[in-house]
Amino acid sequence: MTSAPPRHAKPADPANPDPANPDPVNPEPATPGPVPATPAAKARDPWYDNTRFVAATLIVVLHTIGSIMSSHGVLHAFNVAAWAFRVPAFVVLAGVFSSPGPLDPRRLRNLLRTIALPALVFSLLFSLESYALGKPFTLHIAQLPWTLWFLMSLFCWRLLLPLVVQLRYPLLMTTAVSLALGYFDEFGMMFSASRTLVYLPLFYFGWRLGQGLGRGWLESRWSLPLAVAGMLGAGLAAWRWHRDIPGTWLSMRHPYTADTWLGMEGAWLVRLAVLVVAAFLVLCLMRLIPKRRLPLISAMGAGGFTVYLLHPLVIMPLREKGLIERADTTVELIALLLAGVALTTVLASPPVRRLVRPLTSPSARWLLAPEGEVRRG
Repeated sequence: MTSAPPRHAKPADPANPDPANPDPVNPEPATPGPVPATPAAKARDPWYDNTRFVAATLIVVLHTIGSIMSSHGVLHAFNVAAWAFRVPAFVVLAGVFSSPGPLDPRRLRNLLRTIALPALVFSLLFSLESYALGKPFTLHIAQLPWTLWFLMSLFCWRLLLPLVVQLRYPLLMTTAVSLALGYFDEFGMMFSASRTLVYLPLFYFGWRLGQGLGRGWLESRWSLPLAVAGMLGAGLAAWRWHRDIPGTWLSMRHPYTADTWLGMEGAWLVRLAVLVVAAFLVLCLMRLIPKRRLPLISAMGAGGFTVYLLHPLVIMPLREKGLIERADTTVELIALLLAGVALTTVLASPPVRRLVRPLTSPSARWLLAPEGEVRRG
């Protein structure tokens, strides 16, 4: 049986990442047990960094080809086949690295500093870049642009987790909320309300994985062929039916429509199937990812947060100038895919992470009162 990678204790404040690797999405997962009185620097678990690099690479590659995939069947099929290894994988991993502990002042401050502030900073950068490209200037506050919705949802998931774990049947109840949400128009894109609640079951599922759920699957030899079969099945299903699968089924951010033979009454079954398949495919991915440290990949995986924030600012000008749409031949499409991989590697590299750290982990001294200061109103 394949041995599990060593589990490392999470720093005392799970919302505050290792200063050398400021990544609020995926700091080290918790290990049950007492925290040492004098904690030493904790080694990163390469298994999670490897998984994160794969997910980040797929996100960048699919965003790179997003504007032309509808014109190329193979790219569209690839998009459908890999959908679960992008956003669902990031949601599950974010859950793995979260804590249901009390929301004390220090944790709340770190949520503001490591998630809320970077989201606002990059929202402003996105607005400025859009304006420079000739679009009207729009300041995004309630509905963050492009990929930044994830940070708004992550902020809410971290706040909700201490409440969710108090429920008698957390996974069942969060899934019921996710399924019922499709019947209400009130939960839309504002403040990422729909995505936050729809993906909440996967976030909680990820937290349970961090607590040891599914360890038999992730460590046993018998699960390896099933994981391979799951990945191959996703690819074959996407190749066969990618044109028949509406994007709204996979994104799950819009209310239901009567676009299946089940009608509105059975639309929740489609969403349930999507959530179950997403969880299963993420498990398949994690089972196939090497647990040992891999040259380059493990180091780059530590920069997943930086990749997620920066890549839209690089891709958007290429889209707006029509450079991506010029790719048409097989050689050009392959080159475009490889360019997405190269972009991920560059953005995740330590020099780039250090260079943009003032943006990805901005100082909040101007905003927050000195720690420990009590204000009386």
